[in-house]
Amino acid sequence: MLEQIELIRRRVMLASSKAGLPKPARLVAVSKTQSVRKIDRLYQKGQRDFAENYLQEAVAKQASLPKDIIWHFIGPLQSNKTRAVAENFQWVQSIDRCRIAQRLDRHCQELGKHLNVCIQINISREESKSGVLPEDFKELYDCVRACQNLRLRGLMAIPSSSLHVHSASDLEKQFLAMQTLFHRIRDENTHLDTLSMGMSQDFERAIAHGSTMVRVGTALFGQRPENRSVEKDCFQKERV
Repeated sequence: MLEQIELIRRRVMLASSKAGLPKPARLVAVSKTQSVRKIDRLYQKGQRDFAENYLQEAVAKQASLPKDIIWHFIGPLQSNKTRAVAENFQWVQSIDRCRIAQRLDRHCQELGKHLNVCIQINISREESKSGVLPEDFKELYDCVRACQNLRLRGLMAIPSSSLHVHSASDLEKQFLAMQTLFHRIRDENTHLDTLSMGMSQDFERAIAHGSTMVRVGTALFGQRPENRSVEKDCFQKERV
């Protein structure tokens, strides 16, 4: 696993250079269902950005890990979880409703903090995926911009897996559509700096289409463990 992170970093740097990005895309390690021990191993190799999908699992891990980790919430967010997410994360990449943004904004005001956020776009138009449809984006965009305690950083998307599209060109079209939308809103708001797309199987292709942040899980950690209780052994941390 430790060798893998160096390989992924090199691939990210090379893809970023080829794409003409001013700096390498930011590597976020998707650590859902992974043990504290594995997360800490990557931390010891300098990895600081980690992403989780499930609140309860994430909070249990956070208690046993270094406090300078930057935590990204990337899963669907329910209204009753917004305060805990505001308390325990520095990023929320999965904003898909105005009501969720407003609740996070209110909690951040109460907590005296700001939260980095991305609007999630359902670029593949799959019913099984979260995110706002591109044609409904403007209303949500205006809502998030009005939230004084949320720092809108950009957009996030989960395009169709390359295993579930008819051809590579279908995936390219989705990446291109996200790139176009991001450039359009960045022209209006030059402080936006994040296009979060690309995962283990396609992050280099995403970077070629302007992604500035990639979310990599399997390529870093290996296949996720099956039927593993996230509360087992209270995620006791083991230094390596």
